[in-house]
Amino acid sequence: MDSITHFALGACIGEAFLDKKIGKKALLWGGLAQSIPDADFVAGFWMPLSEELLAHRGFTHSILFLVLITPLMALLGRALHRDLPISLNRWMFFFGIEIMVHIFLDGFNNYGTGWLEPFSHCRFSFNTIYVADPFFSFWPALAAIALLLIPIMSPKRPFWIKLGIILPIVYLGYATLNKLKIDRDTRTILAKREIPYTRYFTTPAPLNNWLWYVVAGNDSGYHVGFRSLFDPPGTLHFEYFPRQDELLDTIRDHPEVKDLIRFSQEFYTVEKYGDSLVFNDLRFGQIIGWKDPREKFVFHYYLQHPESNELVVQRGRFARWDKEIALALLRRAIGKDARD
Repeated sequence: MDSITHFALGACIGEAFLDKKIGKKALLWGGLAQSIPDADFVAGFWMPLSEELLAHRGFTHSILFLVLITPLMALLGRALHRDLPISLNRWMFFFGIEIMVHIFLDGFNNYGTGWLEPFSHCRFSFNTIYVADPFFSFWPALAAIALLLIPIMSPKRPFWIKLGIILPIVYLGYATLNKLKIDRDTRTILAKREIPYTRYFTTPAPLNNWLWYVVAGNDSGYHVGFRSLFDPPGTLHFEYFPRQDELLDTIRDHPEVKDLIRFSQEFYTVEKYGDSLVFNDLRFGQIIGWKDPREKFVFHYYLQHPESNELVVQRGRFARWDKEIALALLRRAIGKDARD
């Protein structure tokens, strides 16, 4: 999830755990506690970009990190608030829950989360909810603001705590059901059209959970498309993108290329933009692909011009967006403009 959502949800959980014992500081402690795993951003200050991509949501999002950091943060919390009736065990439980919620939620996005680092480099990604979904984030943000403004002794506070925690859980369950339906429908379509594939995933399109981005293929290439929960049965337009793996033959052993292949979990294509060789990670979708099915992929990494790769994960998410593109996304999300 995005950092603001983690902070807001963490604030609500902090209020639930520490409430009147620590006053409104519970909101701050909760937000900071759930933000701890994202301390891995400091890796970017000295790591090459390709290594930084793997470091993010790596060790600091692992079960081992959770086990190691929880008692240290609990000791810090008790030391700073020694005068309050909060036991070390409660501090331990508080930090453990906050950090566990963070790394658990990140597993529902498409980036990949290294729960088993450093023992296994396997990345977990359930591809169930977009990294910044306003329908998930609105409730904890609203609740955190309300808890900040409402007096500490107000009887309304428990309502806002429940709203900020329970509604995101309900929405995550709803998103999971949507995922199951999209997967069932998509696999049926692939089977009927006799499209061969050894790798497959679906993940939500930006800012919603009704329009889903679909990728299915193998070492030769990938079929890419978008399907809405409201599309007619059997409707799914695919565009085919050849993998063109042979373009990497002369540089395949380069550490940068190895990192990118590992990061992409094999969902990649290679192509040329003019004189530059470009590595596409398909997991992050296409720039306005619901409107232009031949558009570039969000994650496109210039192998010969590394200086052009700043914010490589973010730069294409909302490129070329305007009112027309936003309306096109809305129309596709509600099942309009679908085609085979």
